[in-house]
Amino acid sequence: MNALVQVALGGAMGASLRYGVNLGMQRLLGSGFPWHTLAANVLGSAAMGVLMVALAHRGHQHLAPLLMTGLLGGFTTFSAFSMDTVALAERGQMAAAVLYVAASVLIALAAFVLAVHLTRSILT
Repeated sequence: MNALVQVALGGAMGASLRYGVNLGMQRLLGSGFPWHTLAANVLGSAAMGVLMVALAHRGHQHLAPLLMTGLLGGFTTFSAFSMDTVALAERGQMAAAVLYVAASVLIALAAFVLAVHLTRSILT
C-alpha cells in the first residue's frame, strides 16, 4: 500500500480515536482542565515508544507510515495542547497553564521512555 494512503488511513483512525477520548474524558472529568488532550498525548507517546521498538525489532518499518505518522499523528495533538495552554492562560489560570505544560511534556516523555524500556525487555 502506498505510504501516502497509509498515512491518510491511519490519520483518519487516529483522529476518530482522539475524538472518542475527548468525549470520554470530558464526560468523566469535565471540561475545566484539558484532561482529554493530556490523556491523548501521554497515551500516544507511550504507544509511539512501543511501536518504535516493536516495528524495528520485528522488521516491520513499512508499517510506520500507517501506525506512527498516520494513526498516532492523528491521535496526539500538540496543536490542541498549544491552544489549551493559551486558553488556560487567557482565563487567568496561569498556574494551571504552567502545570499543564509541565505535565504534558514530562509525563509524555516518561511514558515514551517507559514504553521503550518495557517493550525492549519483552522483545529481547
